[in-house]
Amino acid sequence: MDRIVIRDLSLRCIIGIDDRERREKQDVVIQVTMHADLSEACRTDEMTRTVDYRAVKKRLVRLVEHSQFLLIEALAEAIARSCLETERVQRVDVLVEKPGALRFARTVGVELTRTRADE
Repeated sequence: MDRIVIRDLSLRCIIGIDDRERREKQDVVIQVTMHADLSEACRTDEMTRTVDYRAVKKRLVRLVEHSQFLLIEALAEAIARSCLETERVQRVDVLVEKPGALRFARTVGVELTRTRADE
């Protein structure tokens, strides 16, 4: 399976369980790998034969910036589901990181994989 990767998508959202986290948007950094058969796009050089990653990115920005999850696990799941709404995407790997969440650590994150068959 071929892959389209969106790296280091930096967004802000309400995420966390503490009162402060529920009041102020925090940074999250997202990595998305969408698995799809891109052979037709490679062969034809036609946009209609691939995954429109700009449209996926716009959908993710709307989703994340308007979200209010307690857990980054739930945010990662919502991101994965959104990516799988794209017809050609068969599998998605999502990593959501929350920089500065742990003292002495640059970041903490949750990584998950979902497939169209999981739906």
